[in-house]
Amino acid sequence: MKYVLAAIAAIWIVDGLSLVVAPTLVITKMREVLALSPKILKWEGLATLLGIILVLGTHDIPYQPLWALVGAAMIIKGLFLALGPEPWRHRVLEWCLRREEIDYRFWGLGLCALALVMLHALGWFQAS
Repeated sequence: MKYVLAAIAAIWIVDGLSLVVAPTLVITKMREVLALSPKILKWEGLATLLGIILVLGTHDIPYQPLWALVGAAMIIKGLFLALGPEPWRHRVLEWCLRREEIDYRFWGLGLCALALVMLHALGWFQAS
């Protein structure tokens, strides 16, 4: 289970760093992908699964309430983007993809911080 949680942290850190370093490029590519293949949102089922893993698989590591909250948010987001009504999804995605660059950078920093807290909880950063 710890390797799955570390993989989730790796995804967060890669996403976060890309948003910090090149938010315009990331969002432009995201718009292109959604325009070419709107069915890609069905992959949000994977985010739902990872959220379930966070909720159920973190009971024995530090900061458990944080992981339950983040996991619940991932589940809600994943279900909404995979199964929600098309007009609502479209409005939410349009709003998310029209933010200022600084907004994406803050989200990126948040994802990086979340990843580092996860890796700390898993014991990757120990005081010597």
